[in-house]
Amino acid sequence: MELNNLRPAKGSNKSSKRIARGQGSGRGGTSTKGHKGAKARTGFKSKRAHEGGQMPLQMRLPKFGFKNVNRVEYIGINLNTLEALAEIHNVTEINFDFLTAKKVVKKTEKYKILGTGELTKSLTVSAHAASKTAQEKITSLGGTFTAI
Repeated sequence: MELNNLRPAKGSNKSSKRIARGQGSGRGGTSTKGHKGAKARTGFKSKRAHEGGQMPLQMRLPKFGFKNVNRVEYIGINLNTLEALAEIHNVTEINFDFLTAKKVVKKTEKYKILGTGELTKSLTVSAHAASKTAQEKITSLGGTFTAI
């Protein structure tokens, strides 16, 4: 075996169809494109979702849903979570820097204090928002709440 007589395996290479090379080729004339119409012409390109004049599917279906661009998404943190964090880390002040350092919230997120759970000691809490019950529970023990 030498380089000059190497051949591909039998049946691995197929010759391509030579379209539009005259009547003798068997694929002359209309060149496998049928008779007339847009698809037989050069440069034909169908538009996405075009249904030939029929009302397209996306226009037949009803619209639904609403996305409020002014909505502010908050991460909810309950009072029992604040109580547990204060006891574990032995702190009395809970703020954004503390919560991001402990990876409770991300730097890009806003958080809201919710009223589920009980507090046993006074805390100084600062957050983006808080529910009325959470504020009442924090201030009833002598703690303070400030909005960021």
